[in-house]
Formats: sequence, C-alpha cells, structure tokens
Amino acid sequence: MNTTVSILFYIKRSKTNNEGVCPIYTRVTIQAKRFEFSTSKYIKPDRWSGEGSKVKGTNEEARTINSHLDYLKNQVLEAEKRLFKKDIQITSENLKNELFGAGETKRMLIPIFQDHNNKIKELVGKEYAPGTLERYNTSLKHTKEFLQWKYQISDIDITKIDHAFITDYEFWLRSVRNCANNTAVKYIKNFNKIIKLCLANDWLEKNPFANYKSKVKEVERVYLSEDEIQSIINKDFKTERLSLVRDIFLFSCFTGLAYIDVKNLTKSHISLGIDGEKWIFTHRQKTESASKIPILPVTQMIIDKYENHPQNNNQEKLLPILSNQKMNAYLKEIAAICEIEKELTFHIARHTFATTVTLTNGVPIESVSKMLGHKNLRTTQHYAKVLDRKVSEDMKILKEKHSSLVNLKIAK
Repeated sequence: MNTTVSILFYIKRSKTNNEGVCPIYTRVTIQAKRFEFSTSKYIKPDRWSGEGSKVKGTNEEARTINSHLDYLKNQVLEAEKRLFKKDIQITSENLKNELFGAGETKRMLIPIFQDHNNKIKELVGKEYAPGTLERYNTSLKHTKEFLQWKYQISDIDITKIDHAFITDYEFWLRSVRNCANNTAVKYIKNFNKIIKLCLANDWLEKNPFANYKSKVKEVERVYLSEDEIQSIINKDFKTERLSLVRDIFLFSCFTGLAYIDVKNLTKSHISLGIDGEKWIFTHRQKTESASKIPILPVTQMIIDKYENHPQNNNQEKLLPILSNQKMNAYLKEIAAICEIEKELTFHIARHTFATTVTLTNGVPIESVSKMLGHKNLRTTQHYAKVLDRKVSEDMKILKEKHSSLVNLKIAK
C-alpha cells in the first residue's frame, strides 16, 4: 500500500464541559485530506500528552483510555487493509465509508426478487413460458406474506436470511398456506434461485441453504385406460364446445403434447418424416427439447376435421384450442358424461399417451422418451413404473419361457 494513512489522537479544548473535561478525537489523514470522529472518551486537559497522543500516567483510567485508543487505531488500519484487498482506492472518503459503513446500501430481498421477476417477464415467449412468470410472482407473493407473518415487516436485509429463515418459511408454507409437500418444495426451490443470484453477485458470504434438505415425493400419475379412451371417442356430444374439447384432448392423448405445445402448433409443424409419412416436428416450450411424433390415424382425422376452421385460418394454427382453464372445466363435464371416475385434466392426455397408447402397446421406452421430448430417460421411466399390465405381460413371456424349459427337462 503506497498511500500513507496518518492517525492522530487529540483533545478538543473548545468542547470542554462544565466538569473541566474535554473529548478526545481521532484525526485520520490521507493525501492531505482528513476526517475526524469522536473516541467517546473524555479527559482533563492537563492529563493529556499532545506529544505522545495519549493520556499521561499508568493509572487505571490512563490504561483504559489508551487501550481504547489503540483499539481504534487498529480498526482504522484494518479498514485500510480491507480496501486494499477489495482493490478499492484508499482515499479519505473510501476509508471513512469502510470504517463506519457509511455509503453502504443494504440489499433488501423484495427489490431483488422483483427485479428477477421483471427480467423473466421481459423474456416470456423467448426464454420463459408465461407459467414460469406466474409461478415466480406467486412465490414473491408468498415471501411477502411470510415476512409479515413471521417478522411483521414488509422487507428484509438479505444478510439476515439464515437457515432458520428457510425452515420457518417452509413451515409456514406447509401449515399456514397448507401446501402439499411437492408444492412447498417447489416454492422453496424458487426462493433458492433468488439466494443463488445473491451469492453469484457476492452480496452474501454464506449460503443459508447449505444445510437445508428437501425431497420431492413421487406422485402417481393418472392416465386413462383403453376402455376410457374408447368411451370418450364413441360418445356423441350434443354441444359443439364439448365435441371440440374432446377432439383436442384426444389429439394430445395420441401425440403426447402438453397444452401449451398443442396451442403453439401451426400447419408448418407438420412435415414428412424419415419413413415418408406425416410427422409433427416441434419443440417443448417447457424444456425447449425437440419432439418428433409420427401422426397416428386418430390424430390425422382430428387435424382434417378442423383444417378449415375459421380460427385456424386466421391465426395459422393447427387446431382451434380454448384456454387451459376452459379446457379443464369442460373436461370435467366430459368425464361426468362418460362416467369416468377420475379428475380429468388436459395434462392427463400426455400421461395417457406415455402409458396406455405407447408403453402398454410395446413401444420401446427410448422411443416414448424421444416423442415426449424428455431430456432424461429416468423421467420417462416414471410412467413405466405404474403399468401393472405391462409387468404382467412381461412376466407372462418369462413364465412361458421357463415352462418350456421345465417341460423339456421332464420330457428327458
């Protein structure tokens, strides 16, 4: 450090009080510029050594005050070292700010969280789906409510967030908000992204999630059986809206596409595949992974049925799909009419494609994974776990093989 820091202690005689004692001040000088601050110690002028810059004598008062002055001197020198390590120019102003924390802006959680959400909003349709923004906005809302519930505050300094904060937040989600395990874990995961952002920017020295552990519980996926699919296909619906919702739902059952991916389909997404037949070529909005799906006869019939629909022609869409909320509402009507005792949602169609339509009919899991646009085969294996029928059929082949071996041995 080339800059010379000069530290001087002196008494301010102009502030001598009625008891005849005056305050001791610290003067720090750097490159002819200086700042001063009180030591909060007082002494009679005749007890002060201007030459030695300390209290005269060795009595208890002198030792106590001089020890405090040495402490303050060390504090100034430590502040100087910190500036040097941070590669910040050592000036009078910078040293004063480092010493007293003046000029340091507390980084508060809510503005950081809101800024993160604002950036996602700007990238919706490019890098993020609208649902992602909605989830983070809900997470921010929950965070604000938790701060009010736990601390009666509207915001918090991020340096105050520790392990206890995380566990209390999770408890609040599970108890007050009555969130299920996986929902609570997802909200905490969203909050963790904000903490990781703070860590990446060196705003936090310690990760409050360091010793935190949570686990998503595997949920049994609901899907339709062949009989249930057939009952929906055969049902003659009296209203056009239910017929439309039925057709779009079946389209998803035989393609495995999620709601948003069906909504985004245009006629340009259909091309000839490697076998010379029509395929759907698209990318999942959720993961941006490619999905290449051969078009089955049922799928083609639905495409042909709505080829000249006014909504399709105006927007170049492949199918005239309604909002996800309306689709799910009408699917509940369809389930009731078809006497299907399952809570029918649009996403069940994707599960049905993975299980009843493909895996159950012997389509290799690798092919199913590719059509679903899964990045990891383990994601697809979750569907294989629920197929008791598939297990039964696989074991039947094994039983027949073993039976032939036994018969062969007995015959000998």
